[in-house]
Amino acid sequence: MSTAWHHLGRWPALVGGCGLMAGLLLGCRTADPSWAAFPEATTVGTPPAPAVGIHATNRSDLVAAVERFRVGDTVTVTFSGVEAPPPPHEERIKEDGTITLPMIGSILAAGKSPGELQREIQERYSRYYTRLTVTVKSLERFYYVGGEVRSPGRYPWLGELTVTQAIQSAGDFTDFARKTRVLLVRSDGSTATVDCRRAIERPELDPKVMPGDRIHVPRRFW
Repeated sequence: MSTAWHHLGRWPALVGGCGLMAGLLLGCRTADPSWAAFPEATTVGTPPAPAVGIHATNRSDLVAAVERFRVGDTVTVTFSGVEAPPPPHEERIKEDGTITLPMIGSILAAGKSPGELQREIQERYSRYYTRLTVTVKSLERFYYVGGEVRSPGRYPWLGELTVTQAIQSAGDFTDFARKTRVLLVRSDGSTATVDCRRAIERPELDPKVMPGDRIHVPRRFW
């Protein structure tokens, strides 16, 4: 009898030890070393990342940001509404962020939206014209696709576009593409990693591409 009780008394320790070992094994299994490849990137398409991923960003804020002029953008200004309006003006924004227009001289364009710049130009010209209408447009809107795609390069941004659509516009993936770790670099420097295999099945995991964005498709290791 004493021998049987002795063996029974060891059961709690054995059960506790097995539980600890199982917890350690499960913890090791869930650790994914591949995530360390892009420690600064937000992964899109791999739960639970979407809570803090690209979809957490208000798209209207993204649109507002890319619509603002930057150094190097080409600005076109046209005039109408009067009998003899000033000639159309097209100029690339200089390093100091300005463009120079006839009669009113230098005006800061970088950092302003087309509407803001339009209103300021119209206000400046109001001292010379009472009914002049000013229209401001930007001629250049591009995105970039590189890495393991068949036709890497710069492509014109013509409207709403997603990461998988942008890759298709660049000739689609090569045979060596790592489709689950596509890197999206926003024009403001923020990054996201996109699982394109999941994004094709679930459109909500396919981020929108905005002007100035860069997409890099890495090469797989096998």
